[in-house]
Amino acid sequence: MNKARIGTAVATATALALTTAACGSSADGGDGGPKDSLTWMTMLHTPTTPEKGGVIETALEEHTGMDIEFQWVPDASKEEKLNAALASGELADLVSLTVIDDTQVRSALTSGMFWDVEDYLDEFPNLARIPDATLDAARIDGELYGVPYQKPAARYGVVVRQDWLDNLGLEVPHTIDELTEVARAFTEDDPDGNGKDDTVGFYDREESFRVGFRSLAGYFGAGQQFEVTDDGQVVPAATTDAFKEAMEWYRGVYAGGWVNQEFVTVQKQNQQDGIAQGKGGIVVTGLFEAKNYNALARSADPDTPMEWALVNDITYDDVPRRILSDTNGGMGGWLAIPTTEVETEDDLRAVLGFIDKLMDPEAFELMTNGIEGEHFETDADGVVTVIDQTAWEQEVQPFSSSRPSELVTTYQSSDEYVNLGNELMAQNAEYMVANPAQSLTSETFDRQWSTLEQQLNDAYNQYITGQIEMADYEATIESLRGQGLDAIVDEYSASYAEANG
Repeated sequence: MNKARIGTAVATATALALTTAACGSSADGGDGGPKDSLTWMTMLHTPTTPEKGGVIETALEEHTGMDIEFQWVPDASKEEKLNAALASGELADLVSLTVIDDTQVRSALTSGMFWDVEDYLDEFPNLARIPDATLDAARIDGELYGVPYQKPAARYGVVVRQDWLDNLGLEVPHTIDELTEVARAFTEDDPDGNGKDDTVGFYDREESFRVGFRSLAGYFGAGQQFEVTDDGQVVPAATTDAFKEAMEWYRGVYAGGWVNQEFVTVQKQNQQDGIAQGKGGIVVTGLFEAKNYNALARSADPDTPMEWALVNDITYDDVPRRILSDTNGGMGGWLAIPTTEVETEDDLRAVLGFIDKLMDPEAFELMTNGIEGEHFETDADGVVTVIDQTAWEQEVQPFSSSRPSELVTTYQSSDEYVNLGNELMAQNAEYMVANPAQSLTSETFDRQWSTLEQQLNDAYNQYITGQIEMADYEATIESLRGQGLDAIVDEYSASYAEANG
């Protein structure tokens, strides 16, 4: 989109505002027709709030035919702000609900406060193409109370120092056994060649139970947070044999010294810093992180050598290739439409049409890269480069987290790790395993799961670090059954049976 078109957009928006004012209504076309303006409560993940009427907002208004009033909610206070709005009923025409597991959000979704949009999606070309797996993850008890935000179905993998592999004459690992040997060698065989005993294989952090190790357990056959047994029971993955088998393996890795021994106290930023400093050579993380590790390393020393292998096909024994979804099956929340603000089907269709147009390549480019020639440029090979970082951060980046879909277009980057990561994340979709309980309901889960999960997490840490035995971990599970664990299983299982009956 060039500057001439932006000028047209400003003129169009101004004319629209004057027409709306003359008609005395900002909710519809002034003659009882469908809405031509809306308010949108959405999340802000940046320090800077976009200027009202700025170039991106104006261009989006031109593209969608809607006059947009953004109500930006800082991400740090989103739970408080959203819950207050839900409690008071003071909502916008469109509400971004991205706190997926929040009890009040889920209660509001099932209370009749928002439109069930399922029957309308096929009327719009982009909404009609939302993947079935994403819709499945977005439904609650079979109902779709908003347009799901679309994300890559599974972004995780194993990131391994390629230069260390080369130094030691090792191949890229593709099985758990090969990965274990690499972890040992990275710890014991001086992979950086400095003659010091200052490296480990895995570099983990305190969220191991919920993030890194959980992904590793998936290779053993464990589910993503919950899984469905052969008899239809929905059970926590951390109680299953596959998860416990993975724990036994990882305890051996810890005992060998092949993972950082203090991982249970390492914060995410400290993990990233440690990796950038060359302390560890294996990270279970998003396949997009290699670029970030290199950037951190080079900020300290521009000549730091650091090469990575990105691996998305680790397998274990006879377990089929699989990868746990870190994005709820590609679903990042809901674009929900309140029935109190959008009262008619015509207005509902107008709002859905607005969301649909935001998924056009032109709108996606605006919300991702900005305006060509002003925020970014594209070379002859289609590689996108930001040309004014400050302007992009202030005027464009705030809109990126509000994109209804992150899957519209994959731009070629000047960083090959970004391109390879995008390619591998796309491959992951075929092998993705999602949380089957995401679309189910359990009042006990909403009330008590965080407390129960923390006790499981504590027992996991104690077992991996050799403070307790597996019998003690299993005893923890048994002790939690009467504290709500069995009730969660029963309620989720009944909900699953009803949804799949």
